[in-house]
Amino acid sequence: MYKHILVPTDGSKLSDKAVKTAASAAKLMGARLTLFYVAPGYPVPMYAEAALLAYVPPEQFKKDSEAYAGKILAAAAKRAAVGGVDVRVAHATSDSASSAIIKAATRLKCDLIVMASHGRRGLAGVLLGSETQKVLTHSKLPVLVVR
Repeated sequence: MYKHILVPTDGSKLSDKAVKTAASAAKLMGARLTLFYVAPGYPVPMYAEAALLAYVPPEQFKKDSEAYAGKILAAAAKRAAVGGVDVRVAHATSDSASSAIIKAATRLKCDLIVMASHGRRGLAGVLLGSETQKVLTHSKLPVLVVR
């Protein structure tokens, strides 16, 4: 059935549920699992009355982002390693998590995306948006949504 599953994770309990679901499915299907984290891009420095607020040099920001991605992915990989499932990790930096997820799935030749959703509806869904909804809308691959 599916051979390579991409699982975006942000380290939350809800995304942990998606990781566990994907790991179980991968085990049943003999599929490979790639856990994927999207770090935000470098923030534009903000100035307030000639004072720079919370400036972090770009090099330090990159280093910190990579360390955080490694921490999130290592914890998720530990949860996903069930019964000999082939687990790999990848990360990217992007201001659009949904675009990064779709690009990674294509680049890595995945045939299924498994991701979590908070299930926000109505005004909250419109105002907050949903990376899951954007992936569902724009991906050509099947997407399994875990709640």
